[in-house]
Amino acid sequence: MTSPSASIDPASLPRIRAGGRSFLALVLTPEAPLDVWLAALDHQISRSAGFFAGKPIILDLTLVPLDTPDLSDLLPALEERNIRVIGIEGADRDEPVFAGWNWPEGLNGGRSTPAEEIPADETEEPELPPGTLIVEEPVRSGQQIIWADGDVVILGSVASGAEVSAGGSIHVYGTLRGRAIAGIVGRPTARIFARVMEPELLAIDGFYAIAEEMPQALIGKTAQAVLVDEVLTLKPLT
Repeated sequence: MTSPSASIDPASLPRIRAGGRSFLALVLTPEAPLDVWLAALDHQISRSAGFFAGKPIILDLTLVPLDTPDLSDLLPALEERNIRVIGIEGADRDEPVFAGWNWPEGLNGGRSTPAEEIPADETEEPELPPGTLIVEEPVRSGQQIIWADGDVVILGSVASGAEVSAGGSIHVYGTLRGRAIAGIVGRPTARIFARVMEPELLAIDGFYAIAEEMPQALIGKTAQAVLVDEVLTLKPLT
């Protein structure tokens, strides 16, 4: 039997496009004793209830020895807190301590990449990833912008309930009222700038602070956020 595609002229076929879907995956790295670590996690969740909501999580077990007490209960404890683990690193799923875990089958994460066509031949050079993302419209409540390839520049404002994530720094030329998460690809030198700083949450390279922890003298002012000795610090923009 002849395949239907055998009679089709290859020159008339459309180009196949390989698109991509990207997202921000957060990495949780527990430490012993786990009961204390979970208590600290609960404290963070109580201060910023929506920080983990809807986000894929990578569980890094590098710092947790196999004989750590209550290790077998760790993944169920995270699931009870509605933390969605899509991948586990730093451990072997065949170890007996993980026998009762619903171990994720695969890691579906990665860096943001634009959709691109599969090259017609191997000699075609791929396009270089873009650098800075410029957003000309205000970022509305509930909207999420993720850009891992560099800085994000917001020409307007970021509303409360919105979230902007960048591989590099974040620049907001209006008012920053939502969440800004910079350095998501491991860049502790990233910064967050805002003409009017009124954020719900700021984070750089995994270290974050909520509004209540920021100096009130700088709220509503032109300011920048930087990491100082792994502490997110708000400073005047001079």
